[in-house]
Amino acid sequence: MRDEYDFSKGERGGFYRPDAKVHLPVYLDDDVQATLVSLAAAKGKDYSVFINELLKKDIELIQLAQ
Repeated sequence: MRDEYDFSKGERGGFYRPDAKVHLPVYLDDDVQATLVSLAAAKGKDYSVFINELLKKDIELIQLAQ
């Protein structure tokens, strides 16, 4: 690497998109993931659709309990 770089002709925010969505990675324990994958397969659902449905139900329960 160089000691210094010349950014005098750089364009600020050239790749910024205000409508861009950020997808956060979620890391599950191996046993939790395996269980959820097999439950989703048994229901014939996509893994991420199944997880989102579970999380939405949990959010509803949490909000009702408040």
